Amino acid sequence: MAKTAKTDRDAAVTAMLSRKLLEWYARNRRDLPWRRSTDPYATWVSEIMLQQTRVAVVVERYKAFLARFPTLVSLAQAPEQEVLALWSGLGYYRRARMLHKAAQFVADHHKGNMPVTATELRTLPGIGVYTAAAIASIAYGERVAVVDGNVERVLCRLEGWEAAGRVGGAALKRKIDDRVAELLDPERPGDFNQAIMELGATVCLPRNPQCLVCPLASHCATRGEHKTQPRTRMLSREVAHALSIRMGRKPNTGHGHDNREVLLEQRPASLTVMPGLWELPVLSDSTVPEKDLRMNVRHAIMNVNYYVRIRTVLEHEVEALTVAGGDRRWVPLSEAGGIALTGLARKVLMRAHLLPAPSPRADAS
Repeated sequence: MAKTAKTDRDAAVTAMLSRKLLEWYARNRRDLPWRRSTDPYATWVSEIMLQQTRVAVVVERYKAFLARFPTLVSLAQAPEQEVLALWSGLGYYRRARMLHKAAQFVADHHKGNMPVTATELRTLPGIGVYTAAAIASIAYGERVAVVDGNVERVLCRLEGWEAAGRVGGAALKRKIDDRVAELLDPERPGDFNQAIMELGATVCLPRNPQCLVCPLASHCATRGEHKTQPRTRMLSREVAHALSIRMGRKPNTGHGHDNREVLLEQRPASLTVMPGLWELPVLSDSTVPEKDLRMNVRHAIMNVNYYVRIRTVLEHEVEALTVAGGDRRWVPLSEAGGIALTGLARKVLMRAHLLPAPSPRADAS
């Protein structure tokens, strides 16, 4: 009898926590463009873009990507280089390639119709457990829970569980999966999943959690204080690139047309990092004399901070000062913004006022 009463109390608390979370989400959810649609393709694109990328960075890229590829079939039919060009600045380009391949697979094998369950979605290239659950719950209402880093942090703090390292990590993950499945609202699984991720992203922060405004604070075992694994240490690298500009070989058409060209180099397909993307040629000597220094740029890729020196290199100096790499091409500046540039190349060209800066991100608050 006592066990039954305890079970009933636990179920009541679970239902109350779920209700409080959904009420909080209804009042505080950010107005993000992918939340204005339940189209499974749009949800898929947003979830892939949001992996390891800040929301503020994704907002404009998402809108531009959907404007160019409004349907799954339009993405499937596009050349890979065009897809990568729209992805430039988001990083982790393998995501874009796998998204493109998966779209082609769905177009070829499912007549352009995406699978409707998390289990079926996981058969597509580049879609794992988390992404499949997000799409299935948000777009199709499947009763499946989503667990990402934000959700793990919320559950560990709520239940008083210490973050585990390699030893014990699997057991903790099972506990988290089981608990979030209990909390999942069966009638509104998509809203619940977005709500708990939103809580982790905006309130239950890794550092300085906002416990005073948390809807679950009264039932939280730690109030933000729990042991966590140390963050991965950032590494540092120094590199240098050549910025080489020449006047174009085609006649200037006037009317404000920029006739200049920039030298770019396509990264070989054999590389594991950013193959096929276009970058500025690498200088053979990374110690650029002060008199030749055009700019310094810091650029982060995964857990590496790159401290980059940019040197202006004249056309006749290129061969002597740079390291031979992939295929090189003089690209008109009027076209450079539309090709698949690395994030660093795009950043340098914008800072040099050779490419237009992106429009303000009004929705990225």
